Amino acid sequence: MFEDPLLLARLQFALTAATHYVFVALTLGLAPYILVTQAVATVRGDRSRMVAVRFWGGLYLVNYGMGVLSGLVMELQLGLNWSGLQEVFGYSFAAPIAVETMTAFFVESTFLGLWIFGWDRMGRWAHLTCFAVVTVTAYASAWWVLVANGFLRHPVGFEMVDGVAHLTDPVALLANPASAMAFGHVVTGAALVGALVVAAVSAYHLVRRNDPHGIFRRGVRYAAITVTLLVLPVAAFGGTQFAYFDQAPPTSGLTYTAEEIAAIEAAAGGGAAEVAGLAGETTMILAWTVIALIGPLMLLAWPFGGLDRWRWFLAPLVAAPLLPYAASVGGWVFRETNRQPWVVVHHLTTADAMTPLSPGMALVSFSLFTGAFAVLAAVTCWLLVRYARRGPEGGPLAERREIASEEPAAPVHSF
Repeated sequence: MFEDPLLLARLQFALTAATHYVFVALTLGLAPYILVTQAVATVRGDRSRMVAVRFWGGLYLVNYGMGVLSGLVMELQLGLNWSGLQEVFGYSFAAPIAVETMTAFFVESTFLGLWIFGWDRMGRWAHLTCFAVVTVTAYASAWWVLVANGFLRHPVGFEMVDGVAHLTDPVALLANPASAMAFGHVVTGAALVGALVVAAVSAYHLVRRNDPHGIFRRGVRYAAITVTLLVLPVAAFGGTQFAYFDQAPPTSGLTYTAEEIAAIEAAAGGGAAEVAGLAGETTMILAWTVIALIGPLMLLAWPFGGLDRWRWFLAPLVAAPLLPYAASVGGWVFRETNRQPWVVVHHLTTADAMTPLSPGMALVSFSLFTGAFAVLAAVTCWLLVRYARRGPEGGPLAERREIASEEPAAPVHSF
């Protein structure tokens, strides 16, 4: 493996992309819950719900930082390790990525900063509006990324000029059905990730009988409803994407003839990609099967007080977030490996998309990027667990109370 630069480059991108998605999914899953909670608190003047906003918002903030950092590194890798993709499809594939970058790193980050530092400094409606913009732009960023990814799977709206793809139909690019189905799948899947993280944190504190503000009773009930309602839509959006796995894109034939395409695919049959895809599919099916049972069980326990008091029932929920993460990453591996040997189906092979690297350079890149990502991901997870265990009074956005000193203040001299 260490002598094959292509395999190292693919494995490096797979690990960093999976790590990035883990944090993106939680960002997308928590944002609507925080927004609705803050909206209710703003309308009712409910202080307990505003404490909940500060608590869940603190976890969102820690998670968001890692999501942004990992996204920047992924875009750096696209430029460094996959220059062939940029040279041929830079005018089409890179366009939605550029828009996503401006959306996430300018609009979203700006309004998140206003929301973080605007507590008690701006009106409650203006403060709520800031997070509404954050939520909308988070989903807009996901949409633009999936427009780019959908183009790789189902390339449309371009023409080849001297071996370079030029975008000719932006509407076809935006209306790509592969992007729309993937977006629906990611949005519903991320909502399940967020709900089960809320359930896990809430269950931990309910087991310890630590819920003075009712934050965790409301959280675990929200999770029960969300998980029950969204399991079928997640499966439906995921299942519709199978139609594109064996379907030739409408632009097929612009770069390679049908005979050349058949020969390339026959030469690349089997191998590590097929094994990884099968493992991803199996993991996804098993995880979603268990998730499908969790929601109904939670709803059955609700009328009998199980969501608030049964420790034997709540304790297993602490580990529940592992399931949607495993399902999401497994599904992503299955989707992406199924596209091999193509980066852009029927137009650009993975080998041609890669930057020429020596085995030594590929190994250095793999070691540095994966090592740095492992450390950053571990630190972020540690911070998330730490702040989640501390509860509403110990989060990064928790309201600080001034402690009056028993000693009189020293006199201030003026001159």
